[in-house]
Amino acid sequence: MALEEKERIIIPDENGEEHLFEVLFSFELDETEQTYIALIPAEQSEEEEDVEVYAFRYEEKENDDNDLSLYPIESDDEWDMVEEMLHTLTEESE
Repeated sequence: MALEEKERIIIPDENGEEHLFEVLFSFELDETEQTYIALIPAEQSEEEEDVEVYAFRYEEKENDDNDLSLYPIESDDEWDMVEEMLHTLTEESE
């Protein structure tokens, strides 16, 4: 997964097909000391009413390719904290 200009990320699915996502936000939660990223499919517009948002915990790799490792958010408590932060960031950006 490579971070591209214009804050876009290509994520391959389980079939190896690549999907382009736009980065909405990245943020760190003090409670977990982890960094998270919120993405929307590039074909969707932020102005659409029902935008599907994907959130992942991520780590940047120390190399020249700007690679990211994305991890699913697995616990309900962690997801609740991420969801609350997304609501806060969304309200601030409007």
